[in-house]
Amino acid sequence: MAENEEDDYMGDLSHFLPPGASSLPSKRASNKPEVPNKKRKVFNWHERKKLKREQKQIEEDQKTLVNLESAIPESNIGFKMLKQMGYTPGSALGKEGSGRSEPVGLEIRRGRAGIGKEDDKVEKMRKEMEKAKRDRRTEEELMETFGSHLKERWKDKRIVSNFHKADAVLAQLENREVVTEKKEEEDVGKDEEEEEEEPITEEDLLNTLMKLRDAYHYCLFCGCQYESTEALQSNCPGITEDDH
Repeated sequence: MAENEEDDYMGDLSHFLPPGASSLPSKRASNKPEVPNKKRKVFNWHERKKLKREQKQIEEDQKTLVNLESAIPESNIGFKMLKQMGYTPGSALGKEGSGRSEPVGLEIRRGRAGIGKEDDKVEKMRKEMEKAKRDRRTEEELMETFGSHLKERWKDKRIVSNFHKADAVLAQLENREVVTEKKEEEDVGKDEEEEEEEPITEEDLLNTLMKLRDAYHYCLFCGCQYESTEALQSNCPGITEDDH
C-alpha cells in the first residue's frame, strides 16, 4: 500500500510546477521572425490545360528548329530525286546555278492569323517597344524644352543685371545720380501686386553698351576705360558678354 502511494507521488510531477505553468510548451520558441506563407496561385482546370498545351507546343517547335539545322540525308527520297536530275550538294538550283542555294526559311506560327499577319505575341511585343520608344522621345523633348526655358530665364536675368551695371557706370561717367529700383521678393509664393512698367530687353542693353564705348571708350566686361577708340577696338574682344 505504501509502495503504491510512493509510485503515485513520483508519477505526478504537477506538485513541483508553479501555478499557471501546468502545461509545458511542446516546441521551443525560435528567435527567427515568422515568415508569412506565400499563397501560390491556383490554376483551374482550363488554365492548367492551356499551360500544358503551350509548353508542349514550345517543345515541338524547338525540336523542329533543331531538325532544320541538319541537312537532308542522302537516303531521303527527295534528295535522291534531286541527285538524279543533276543536283550536287552545296550548289545552287537551276540550269545555270542561279537559283537558291539555301532552303526556304521556316517561320513557326501558332496563331490563327492569316499569312502576312504578325503573331499576336510578336505584335504585342512590337507595340510595347514602340510605345516605350515614344515615351522616351516625349521625355527627351520635355527635358529639352525645360532646359531651354531655364536657359532663357537665366539669359533674361543676366541682361537685366548687366543693364543695371552699365547704367550705373554711365551715370558715374556723366556725373548724374543713379535711380536704383529695389525689387526684393519677401515671399516666394506671394503674388506680385505691382506690375512692371517696361521690361528691359537685350536691345536696351546693347544701346547702353554702345553709348559707353562711343562716348567714353569704356567696356563694361573689360572693366576699364581705354584712351581712344583705336585702343578699345584693338584690345577689347567684343561688345557682348559672350565675346569675352
